[in-house]
Amino acid sequence: MNNRSLKKHLRYIIPQIRLAIIREPGPPQQPICTPDDIERYVEPLKHHSEEYFIAFHLDAKHHIVGYHEVSHGTLSASLVHPREVFKAALLGNSHALLVAHNHPGGTLTPSSEDLETTETLVKAGKLLGVHVLDHIIVAFSGIASIRETHGSLFE
Repeated sequence: MNNRSLKKHLRYIIPQIRLAIIREPGPPQQPICTPDDIERYVEPLKHHSEEYFIAFHLDAKHHIVGYHEVSHGTLSASLVHPREVFKAALLGNSHALLVAHNHPGGTLTPSSEDLETTETLVKAGKLLGVHVLDHIIVAFSGIASIRETHGSLFE
């Protein structure tokens, strides 16, 4: 699945950019309360052969109001900087973020870089007032929540 099909898939589920002045009609959304609630949004990441890092923007009720493809990397890595993660979230007036990236190799175990990135994003989010709710790892076998396995990073 290529970048174009990921954007096409997500475009039908959530708007990429939503202006506060204009309320776009769309299907009613359920709030994101558990990692399972995000699985349908990250489904296309299971099929990519390169790493993608996506940020989902949430409102105060944890409804997804937008998304941003932060990085498209290589077979085993993608570069992620907090500035790029939070730029679109701040412009979109997001209350919270949920980030996700895929592991093309198939493992659901977070790497040390994944944990370091999560910790950095949580700290930056606290400073900016945009909470990072979770970091989801996606592989063809399913999804894994870093909050569930390494909850201390979010305190």
